Amino acid sequence: MTDTKSTAVAYYTALGKKDMEAVKKCLHPDVQFADPQETVVGREAVLKAAKGFSAIFKTLTIRAKFGSETQAMIVYDVEIPGLAKDLRAASLLSFQEGLISKIELIYDMRCLMEKK
Repeated sequence: MTDTKSTAVAYYTALGKKDMEAVKKCLHPDVQFADPQETVVGREAVLKAAKGFSAIFKTLTIRAKFGSETQAMIVYDVEIPGLAKDLRAASLLSFQEGLISKIELIYDMRCLMEKK
C-alpha cells in the first residue's frame, strides 16, 4: 500500500529544496502534469517543468497535506521575487505503482499579475 501523503510531501519538500534527483524519484515514468497554463506528459517533461519552476521561486512552504489510498492533496505557498504576495497553490496528486502519476495544480493566476 502506497503512503500517498508521505510521497507527496517528499516530492514538494524536494521541489522546495530544488533537489531534482529527489523530485525525479517520486515521479512515475508516464506522469501527467496540468496547471492553468499548460499540460505536460512524461517524467522528463515534468522534470523539465519542475526545474523551470524551481528557478523562479525563493521558498516553497507546505501548509497542509492530506492523503488517501490513491491520491494526496498538498496546499502550499510559494515566495516568488517580484510578486506582491506569495502564490498560494494546491496540488491534487494521483498515484500508480507507488509513484506520482498525475499532478493537477490549482492556483489563482491573479497573484502572478500583481507586482510589488
